Amino acid sequence: MKFKPYPYQQFCIDYVIRNVAVGLLLDMGLGKTVITLTALHDLRYNRWEVSKPLIIAPKKVAEATWTAEAKKWEHLRMMRVVPVLGTVSQRLKALATPADVYVINRENTQWLVEHFKNSWPFDMVVLDESSSFKNSQSKRFKALRLVRSRIRRIVELTGTPASNGLEDLWAQIFLLDGGQRLGKTLGAYRDRYFVPGRRNQTTIFNYEPKDGSFEMIKRAISDICISMKASDYISLPDIVYNEVPVALDAKAKKAYEQLERELLLEVNDETITAGSAGVLTGKLLQLCNGAVYSEDRNVVPVHDCKLDAFMELVEQLNGQHALVFYDFKHDRDRLLDALAKTKLRVRVYSQAQDEADWNAGLIDILLAHPASCGYGLNLQQGGHHAVWFGLTWSLEQYEQANKRLHRQGQEHPVVVHHLVVQGGMDESVMEALKNKGDMQEALLAALKARISRLCSKCR
Repeated sequence: MKFKPYPYQQFCIDYVIRNVAVGLLLDMGLGKTVITLTALHDLRYNRWEVSKPLIIAPKKVAEATWTAEAKKWEHLRMMRVVPVLGTVSQRLKALATPADVYVINRENTQWLVEHFKNSWPFDMVVLDESSSFKNSQSKRFKALRLVRSRIRRIVELTGTPASNGLEDLWAQIFLLDGGQRLGKTLGAYRDRYFVPGRRNQTTIFNYEPKDGSFEMIKRAISDICISMKASDYISLPDIVYNEVPVALDAKAKKAYEQLERELLLEVNDETITAGSAGVLTGKLLQLCNGAVYSEDRNVVPVHDCKLDAFMELVEQLNGQHALVFYDFKHDRDRLLDALAKTKLRVRVYSQAQDEADWNAGLIDILLAHPASCGYGLNLQQGGHHAVWFGLTWSLEQYEQANKRLHRQGQEHPVVVHHLVVQGGMDESVMEALKNKGDMQEALLAALKARISRLCSKCR
């Protein structure tokens, strides 16, 4: 696909190229990944200003997103993006592999710093979701601080730099400028911009901003950070489609491929009917989501890769409400179990009161089956993010479900996120939805193509 940047994207690309330390505080859906890769490509190949870039990202993002984005765009396809993930031996092997960009998950930041010590080789670092470095007492922040002087260029990406308050900014800005703008220490930052809040005789429990602090902080960092809201750059109401690639780990991939082979090779491509095709693809989509029904309707867990990617996506939303579409009952149950470990207000849509509470802002995550809420509901007041955990072959259901948020009265651009397992049946569904053709024909064609591929491997 040929990349034709919007004016705001070109502005961001040029800004990253011109400045050695940049915070791109962009809303989800504005293209932070392609902006960064395009700037990195120019710095490495056209200007020779970068030799070994590193991207630090959430685990599921590190597994798939950056690699998939590089393959997606014509001007980036030659970039070698190597994920540094897995066991220690796998990470060391990845680091020894020639690459244009290395990507590591944020949990291994400390390990990476301790591994290289004074021989830190990465002259450019990109922090994807820099808000995960907002805690100045965290091991990842302290580790990166140790090697900051050896990093010539740094880019921070996030849509929510201060979701819990202005205190979150200090650590992130410190990694950009070493304390020039907001102070060398968190204590100095607090003294200048905050006053103690709740406290007892010995302990201050929280700090509250002084009058005018927000404007002063904004002015202080305005030359190093770009802040953009989707509503400023996308006509309203608009709808943005975002694919979140999900990579299966080795164990899950093996299980998926084995079950796919057993399912598909039981049938002959010439005898597939619409009915049998629906059953087969249903099983394969269940596998993509992480669990399947056995013949006696018991739930058999296979993997948590998509579930983990979903929880990372929810984390990146930083409190923004999301309408989440599931396909199978066991998807709903697994989502509820995972979300129960958070403080989010979660509900499964079942009645009119749920609609009213969502629009009143009383629900953070609303789980819904597209068939149950695809028509007639007005949910545009409660949020502007939709997440497809389980995909559907039904184009009508898909479009109608998205319209619950993308309708008159919506004040923000709607962002529709799709969790897509790489190499799985999810990809075939997404392709069919994009083409908007006969879904039954697309379903049959996808199955026949997969059977043909599997049979060729068996020969």
